[in-house]
Amino acid sequence: MSFNFISAQLQQRKDDGLYRHQQITENKQGRYIKVAGKRHLNFSSNDYLGLASDPALISAWQKGAELYGVGSGGSYLVTGYNQAHEDCSEQLKSWLGVEAVALFSSGYSANQAVIKLLLDKNALLLQDKLNHASLMEAGSLAPCKMHRFKHNDMVHLETLLTKQLLTKQQAHDRLIISEGVFSMDGDKAPIAQLVKQAKKYNSWLMIDDAHGLGILGENGQGSVLDAGLKNSDLQIYMATFGKALGVGGAFVAGSKSFIDYLTNFSKPYIYTTGLPPAMAYTIACAAKMAEKEQWRRDKLFELIAYFRELAEKKEIQLGDSQTAIQPLIIGESKKALQIAQQLKVLGFWVTAIRPPTVPVNTARLRITLTTHHEKQDIEQLISAISCCLSEL
Repeated sequence: MSFNFISAQLQQRKDDGLYRHQQITENKQGRYIKVAGKRHLNFSSNDYLGLASDPALISAWQKGAELYGVGSGGSYLVTGYNQAHEDCSEQLKSWLGVEAVALFSSGYSANQAVIKLLLDKNALLLQDKLNHASLMEAGSLAPCKMHRFKHNDMVHLETLLTKQLLTKQQAHDRLIISEGVFSMDGDKAPIAQLVKQAKKYNSWLMIDDAHGLGILGENGQGSVLDAGLKNSDLQIYMATFGKALGVGGAFVAGSKSFIDYLTNFSKPYIYTTGLPPAMAYTIACAAKMAEKEQWRRDKLFELIAYFRELAEKKEIQLGDSQTAIQPLIIGESKKALQIAQQLKVLGFWVTAIRPPTVPVNTARLRITLTTHHEKQDIEQLISAISCCLSEL
């Protein structure tokens, strides 16, 4: 029988401690997560600002449905672009200081759309080695030449750019892509240096700020503002609504001409049903809340500092992150799974992240903090982690 590789590869995943399956949660996003009838303190959510179950956003979704219905009814260029989508776009432009935006159903789709749209066989794509899978996959499938520079290594990036310029067949278009906050390590990109490199070598720069938007920068405007620049200093700024904003979907921002080109030529944009208008209405409300409610960021960063302080006292070696993503590198996948399971028994939901999501031998506990947490939650988690590590 054909496709025998399916069962063989699934078994190999199990043998390597890399098998994955869905966990059914039984409650809304918040301080706790309920799975299989048991409640755990939730340290695996990307709902960094605690907006996903906020009563104001629940009311916004209900109001949006009453005003505009549930489904969009078509793609954006047919009948699927509602007043709610336009209002959402205007809210994002005002908040983030960008000229134009295009809405997408997911960050994965948005990233693939940009790379497929811009890069032909004569183009050059340069990506940080730890960029998200959506960016890496699109780059590997695109006809362009792609190079990966060492993580946050500007010397290596410049070496690759210089080498390319010395070749006879020079790329006529160059795009550099980095995440703003790296999703598995929680560290930040050197955005100011990336902008300098892009200008020096006449390249475009794209920042995927899925984990920085709403958290970093003045009024939560993101990683670029945190680096002392403006979002308009980039050619492409992309972020999602499903992390700090607590909803779902994504956007790509840039100049009016670029976004106009995207809406006319990008197949993932043209041929995808638009976001539900009630969802767009809610995203606009979430953006307003993220912009105005500074207390959420203040509390989050207080918790981050407290978490790292307690971890240091217990000699728990964390990754170099000052963001809501706090990685604890274990190394071996089976050990990471074992510790995650022990923590679940103790009442803590912490996810083990394993290859291929992270490099081989860097399996980790990806601990995320949100404004839902209290200091006592962190104290209990650190104590539990210390006990689990001592038993290895």
